[in-house]
Amino acid sequence: MTYTTPRLALVGDRSPAVRSHARVPGLLDALAQQERLVLDAYWIPTPDAEAPGALDGFDAIWLLPGSPYASEAGAVAAVRTARERGIPFLGTCAGFQHALLEYARNVCGLADAAHGELDPDGDEQVIAALACSLVGHEGAVDIAPDSLAARAFGATRSQERYHCAYGLNSAYLERLTARGLRVTGTDEAGEVRIVELPEHPFFLATLFQPELSGDGTRAHTAIRALAAAAVAHAAA
Repeated sequence: MTYTTPRLALVGDRSPAVRSHARVPGLLDALAQQERLVLDAYWIPTPDAEAPGALDGFDAIWLLPGSPYASEAGAVAAVRTARERGIPFLGTCAGFQHALLEYARNVCGLADAAHGELDPDGDEQVIAALACSLVGHEGAVDIAPDSLAARAFGATRSQERYHCAYGLNSAYLERLTARGLRVTGTDEAGEVRIVELPEHPFFLATLFQPELSGDGTRAHTAIRALAAAAVAHAAA
């Protein structure tokens, strides 16, 4: 059997000013050297992700932080591609926010679902300003034991780092979960911090940024789990 190196789409508007972007190459190198999880990674700017077929042939999609994106439509399109085609997906920070936007619009029928940072006057603000900004915050996350997140993290409690000021508007939580989205991680106040899709091979979104975990010399377990899912997808 011929081994095919899994292809990873890093969807985001790459910038040296975004700390998580600067960390990604080192984390992927660490996966290759320490875990023998070698990925062929390509950065896909969000405007490019809008084009039909832009993500064809990829074995995993990681929607990275960096909101407001150059193209909200491209970010949402990346989520939809992963969700509908069963491609392993990880969304972190803004990736989490846009995963919820995509689900609200295309699964829950909320065509006007909006992100409060881009559309502060929108009627359907599924993503809204947090009561307290999490920029620079670190806190505990409780993880449902029978979940993809628990398997990926190898634990039911984790200490995580944030750099965001927007999250899920709780007024929309019931509508999202009624259509299959599952909340599997919350902070100590019960606020949503991890969501996943149980019927999907690997679909995980976190409001926190696992790429900021530790000193950058070892990949967070969630990133490692995405890489393993990409290997399985390529093999299939």
